[in-house]
Amino acid sequence: MSNQGDTIAAIATAIVPEQGSVGIVRVSGSQAVAIAQQIFHPPGRPLWESHRILYGTIRHPQTGQIVDEALLLLMLAPRSYTREDVVEFHCHGGIMAVQQVLQLCIAQGARLAESGEFTLRAFLNGRLDLTQAESIADLVGARSPQAAQFALAGLQGKLAHPIRQLRSTCIDLLAEIEARIDFEEDLPPLDEEDTKRRLQQVLDEVEQILATAEQGELLRSGLKVAIVGRPNVGKSSLLNAWSRSDRAIVTDLPGTTRDVVESQLVVGGIPVQVLDTAGIRETEDQVEKIGVERSRQTAQKVDLVLLAIDASAGWTEADQAIYNQVCDRPLIIILNKIDLLETAPKPPQLPVPLVKTAAAFNQGIDALEDAILKTAQTGTLNAANLDLAINQRQAAALTQTKQALQQVQITIAHRLPLDFWTIDLRSAIHSLGQVLGEEVTESVLDQVFSRFCIGK
Repeated sequence: MSNQGDTIAAIATAIVPEQGSVGIVRVSGSQAVAIAQQIFHPPGRPLWESHRILYGTIRHPQTGQIVDEALLLLMLAPRSYTREDVVEFHCHGGIMAVQQVLQLCIAQGARLAESGEFTLRAFLNGRLDLTQAESIADLVGARSPQAAQFALAGLQGKLAHPIRQLRSTCIDLLAEIEARIDFEEDLPPLDEEDTKRRLQQVLDEVEQILATAEQGELLRSGLKVAIVGRPNVGKSSLLNAWSRSDRAIVTDLPGTTRDVVESQLVVGGIPVQVLDTAGIRETEDQVEKIGVERSRQTAQKVDLVLLAIDASAGWTEADQAIYNQVCDRPLIIILNKIDLLETAPKPPQLPVPLVKTAAAFNQGIDALEDAILKTAQTGTLNAANLDLAINQRQAAALTQTKQALQQVQITIAHRLPLDFWTIDLRSAIHSLGQVLGEEVTESVLDQVFSRFCIGK
């Protein structure tokens, strides 16, 4: 857990050796400005006011040696990301400049920030709720435009707002029920039908939000897909046509691919990691044998297997043998090289989707992507049709909410006293609070923010 009395510092930009024009060192805490004044020297006597950018040099406070020529951005509390005093040194990019500036900040009393500690402080100081904090991590790690849009929706409160409304409704219901328990003789009887109606409305909305969990997880983690098949059926050509690149070597020689070749794509807004594997066959070549074994292992670890078949050769015993090895996995059969035949042969009737392609001419790629989306049960996934997509932690808390609300309904149906109604209603309120971070343990916060990068 963050010690908010400390002043923290970290490099806030991705640093690549000898690349990048700008590198940012971020400092947050009560001593941020004092540290900056020790090492940053602007010409003249400019005002150190909030939301001003100063130009100057960064110097070692003892030796006076210039470390970098930089800009300093001042954001004083509470008008900052963390609601603390924040300064940012905008240095030249690369490794050495930003690392030297960071070390100077630490030498002047700051400590190196932990993963996600800036955002954790923003949460603890009321700048963000937990759903917005998680959306920041999702936005930083987004692997597709659609994933980024969902993250922005969460950051703008499109999840927090309905959750707060649902929690408020449950709190109002609890207050009405407890009032009847405490002041039964002074108040009219509880409107049971209205209570059941409002409970059902909350439950319906919770279920609608829960329905986005699978789609949200798919957008965040993506699909891992492996192309498998006999040698020379066009697996590498298919990968190249699909990725519009020459990632894989293509020749007429069987066994060209000896290892797994990877490509990152986006299909229907979903990140897809495509793995082109070595052709599966019996071989005495020791290197190829290793590649074949890796192909078999890869097929068992991915989310979806694409079994490529050479249309000109038809369905062979070797194809059947490979199918037997992967048929327990989510599977699509690709009948490739249909350009070599006037009429594509029909493989045996199998309980899996079949797509016809001519990788050499970029034909059938759209049909393949449609089949992948359908197999992943996200064929109707569309950012325009969804306002949000929850993560696993939020789904777990909302599942507890759903169960608690259903238990309240059972309690009402069994005609139990009002005291029993309040037990599970309080549990539902607690679970909704967990989604927002209003009722959350330190261990949960550690788990959430540990997946952030340092500097964010």
